[in-house]
Amino acid sequence: MKRSVLFVLATILSIAVFAQEGAEGQKSFQDDPANNPMTLLYLLTAFVFLILILTGFVAIYFIKVLNMLSTHAELRKVQQLGVNYISKPTLWQLFLQRVNASVPLEKEEEIELDHNYDGIKELDNHLPPWWTWLFIGTVVWAAIYIVIFHLSDTLPLQDQEYQNELIVANEQARKLRALQPREEVDENALTFSPDPATIEKGKVVFTNSNCGSCHRNDGGGNTIGPNLTDQYWLHGGDVMHIFHTVKNGVIEKGMPAWGKSMSPQNVKDVSFFIMSLQGTNPANPKAPQGELFKPTPNLNDSTKAEVSSL
Repeated sequence: MKRSVLFVLATILSIAVFAQEGAEGQKSFQDDPANNPMTLLYLLTAFVFLILILTGFVAIYFIKVLNMLSTHAELRKVQQLGVNYISKPTLWQLFLQRVNASVPLEKEEEIELDHNYDGIKELDNHLPPWWTWLFIGTVVWAAIYIVIFHLSDTLPLQDQEYQNELIVANEQARKLRALQPREEVDENALTFSPDPATIEKGKVVFTNSNCGSCHRNDGGGNTIGPNLTDQYWLHGGDVMHIFHTVKNGVIEKGMPAWGKSMSPQNVKDVSFFIMSLQGTNPANPKAPQGELFKPTPNLNDSTKAEVSSL
């Protein structure tokens, strides 16, 4: 028996080691259970447990058969002796009688009360001991709970525990932000510069954020989103207005507030990419929408022009 158990355990361990070595680079069991190397181990484990369960049922049934044969043997013996047979209670019956403090049927006359209603008699049964001890346990636990949670403040209540968890979570978030600082962008001081690296990063963000589903990847616009390549704008056409529109969105027109999911730097890069689309003339662009936007001349440029004309 010991050798059989050891053989089964050795087989399971060897399969587990083999499956672990072969599982590297393989799909998970949920994705491909038929070809997963752990499937054999799971099936063997389930088979072993099934055998153990069946063995337990057979053992219980075998014990019941032995008890039945023993009872029949005692019954034949007392019949031969001509005495009354009194069956012995099983261990389970003794346990139930102990925890319930029940009185056997043959002794019910001892607890019978003088109350008789149309042949219905009343017995003086007490509460079962398990119920009494359970009730006493709840009273004791209630007293301990009041002392620990309300009188001594040894442990926090659920609301305070929630607040403590929030404090810990906020501290962890603060440390994480400190390790990964976000670059802040002053949207009121933005000026557009055709930097190829920034525009290329903005194009990647524009494409990955699925902005093209409303504006097309070339910015020509479709049924939902306006054309981003002409000089007509609904909410302003300079880089500060575009940054504000991308960041805060236009909810009533279906434009989400990308500032909630994008970093300020990504919003800036997208804004620069949109500015770079001016005058690209894509195929089949959407008709102009909004008002014609003319950029304000740079003060330094106008000053230089006046100086040169003098």
